[in-house]
Amino acid sequence: VMGVHVETFVETVVSIVVEHDPAFDPNTLEHRPSSSGKYLGLTLTVNATSREMLDALYVAFSSHPMVKVVL
Repeated sequence: VMGVHVETFVETVVSIVVEHDPAFDPNTLEHRPSSSGKYLGLTLTVNATSREMLDALYVAFSSHPMVKVVL
């Protein structure tokens, strides 16, 4: 997930993930700022229990105004 590097971006992403995977451990989150520092890339590891869960996460991320890219 990538978005504009603002103070609340990480907290927002974590809250979306926890909504779909309550067992998600925020300590496993990997951060990678862009070279200019304007964007922040986050790598998340979730325990997906179904295709529907993955689809719901993708929709939640891609429809959020702070998120620019979802892979």
